[in-house]
Amino acid sequence: MDLWRVPARRERGWYLALMAPNAKGPSYAWLDPSRLYCHWQGLQDCIADLLQPFHHDAIDLVAGIDAMGFILGAAIANTLQKGFLAIRKAGHLCVETRSQPYTDYSARRKLMEMRTDAIQPGLRVLLVDQWVETGGTMRAAVQLVEQQGGVVAGVAAVCIEDSEGGRWLQERYKCSHCVPHHLMPQFNSHWLESFQDAGTSPGQA
Repeated sequence: MDLWRVPARRERGWYLALMAPNAKGPSYAWLDPSRLYCHWQGLQDCIADLLQPFHHDAIDLVAGIDAMGFILGAAIANTLQKGFLAIRKAGHLCVETRSQPYTDYSARRKLMEMRTDAIQPGLRVLLVDQWVETGGTMRAAVQLVEQQGGVVAGVAAVCIEDSEGGRWLQERYKCSHCVPHHLMPQFNSHWLESFQDAGTSPGQA
């Protein structure tokens, strides 16, 4: 199967097969979604699917989480014609910031920062990250927005896993992800049937 060919019938999530498995060991995430972004139609359809639940919602600003959330977040902000706010790991912003500690998917303790001059009380923010595994990173971003009086209009990611943190988010906020229901067991078990085709080259598009 040529993964890079655009299918005649583009069903929701068809582009998820473009993602590649971890080939570098346990210190990395279990798969790499970034190859999806190399496919113009895949990226476009991913963004359309993520935005579908928010078509009638008021969104004032899109915030992407360091670092891969910057890709989807900026693309979504451009699609919505809204501004984009980068929520960064500590030490990268040279302006006044508010910080929030968190534990990421690898169980490492980190600090997240957001500039203090971008969010006014009542501003509706769509939070975007590439992936929600344990939910710790996204929860810290939610806290940063709400501490400054912002309203979380929604949470969007390629996948929101069925973890304690993923359920916490979905119980409290409007969430959107790209994984069809019948594929969720594969994502939750961290093994996709499409991995067997992961060696296909983008030059075959």
